[in-house]
Amino acid sequence: MSTAADAVRHAEHVMGTVFSVTVRDPGPGTAAALERVAARLHRIDAVFSTYRADSDISRLDRGELGIEGCDPDVAEVLARCRETAAQTGGWFTARPGGRLDPSGWVKGWAVEEACRILRAAGSRVHCVSGGGDVQTAGGPWRVGVAHPLRPGALAAVLTGRDLAVATSGTAERGAHVVDPFTGRPAVALASLTLVGSAGTGLARTDAWTTAAFAMGPDRALAWAGARPGIEALAVLPDGSQRRTAGLARHLPPAGPADWTLRGAPVNA
Repeated sequence: MSTAADAVRHAEHVMGTVFSVTVRDPGPGTAAALERVAARLHRIDAVFSTYRADSDISRLDRGELGIEGCDPDVAEVLARCRETAAQTGGWFTARPGGRLDPSGWVKGWAVEEACRILRAAGSRVHCVSGGGDVQTAGGPWRVGVAHPLRPGALAAVLTGRDLAVATSGTAERGAHVVDPFTGRPAVALASLTLVGSAGTGLARTDAWTTAAFAMGPDRALAWAGARPGIEALAVLPDGSQRRTAGLARHLPPAGPADWTLRGAPVNA
């Protein structure tokens, strides 16, 4: 049986953040799989980065490229964004501020792609984090949710197997989530974490988190609570917390986290 000491770890700087991988059941194909993960992440960045003038998304937004001339992943991602917009009643959008920017879907999807490559290489126990959002396989894993108002502190530690955990908040980037209906920054929450399953996928969970954060606490908790398999943890600007009823099953006895959202992995 593999232990934490046997785990293989890799960090890839891409998409303006760090994607971190821990494989608890490494095998002969793990090193090559990690190389494929890195190549896939850089390819996704090249196609979808809104900061690169030569990316397919930037060129499509400027009208220099038609959808048929883009990488085939572009049409698929934009279709998923439209689907998510419908699921959230328009609270999710791939055009925040009017500019084409599907990043709210792409980051979580990139993590999913990394997990797909690891599964194809035979791994059944791994964890991938991108920009602080996490998808796990096997387990159990313990995921710490950084407190948005208390640097170095945790708002909660979540546990489970085959998890998808995503957080939106103001701690690192300020009030960057925009209410798509008013065009103004969403400020009614300090952070919102959604806990789903790897079956739901981190792309969908992450996109839902962005949308629910924009909704504000009452609407967000009601919306999340009505979705099967999704639980929520909200931290309000005054530091108080609100949770969906089912979140309790993901709250373990006190102890360290394997991963901390919005921070570096610890005790992986």
